[in-house]
Amino acid sequence: MASAVDYVLVLVAAVLGPYHVGVEGGCAGKCCRGSDITCATADWRMDRVFGTCYCDEGCLRTKDCCYDYPNECPAQSCVVTDWSHWSGCAQPCQRSRRVRQRHIEQEPRNSADPCPSLEEQAGCMDYQSNHGEICTQNTGPAFITTREFGKGRTKPNIYGAPLYPGFCMEYKMESLTTHCTVENRPHTLWMQYLREGYTVCVECQPPAMRNHSGSCQGDGQESNSEELLHWQAVGNSGCRGTWKKVQRTAYCYCPHVHSFLFI
Repeated sequence: MASAVDYVLVLVAAVLGPYHVGVEGGCAGKCCRGSDITCATADWRMDRVFGTCYCDEGCLRTKDCCYDYPNECPAQSCVVTDWSHWSGCAQPCQRSRRVRQRHIEQEPRNSADPCPSLEEQAGCMDYQSNHGEICTQNTGPAFITTREFGKGRTKPNIYGAPLYPGFCMEYKMESLTTHCTVENRPHTLWMQYLREGYTVCVECQPPAMRNHSGSCQGDGQESNSEELLHWQAVGNSGCRGTWKKVQRTAYCYCPHVHSFLFI
């Protein structure tokens, strides 16, 4: 049975409110991770009800935090490092994937948002084996990726001499699978800009272009404007389609979202 002293304390708390002095409680020094029913005290709650209140991260969900929880246990956002450099392709001489990672420097606390993704993958292709041998060129469809991939390509050759800068092929998109438009992974978002009827630019540059051949796999330079050519997106084997050659130019002049790269 509650004593007279308990009734007096409740009465004092009711009169003085959350700014009372002399009544123990609140979240000072009591911030707890996760859901912890032992992380409790007696004080005013955030809903202005006096009684048992909590200072764990779960109290925001159950709406029974102590009144001073936001001040005593402020949210601490997740802190991550910058992205690492892209790794090499997982396998040489074939369509593969590269990876980049980042790491957590500070875990989120007090109901802060969870950490973002710590790994990204993207399609790639290496043209040298692990022993440094040039890969044999395969015939087949054109393999394309985002033009951003070209920023990481090495421009000079192994002797430091500049390579031929390449050229641009323009195509009119004739067809594509639905796999292209429903992609929402970070490394495949560029595929959403592939659209039937649009003119797209695809850059052919070393090492996808062999210095002696002057072409990229599947670029269709020798085809006529009515011939259907096949392409496939690297990073999503289900995203593929057909296009027709428009012209070859020295540089790509399409909008950025409609500019791609042979790989």
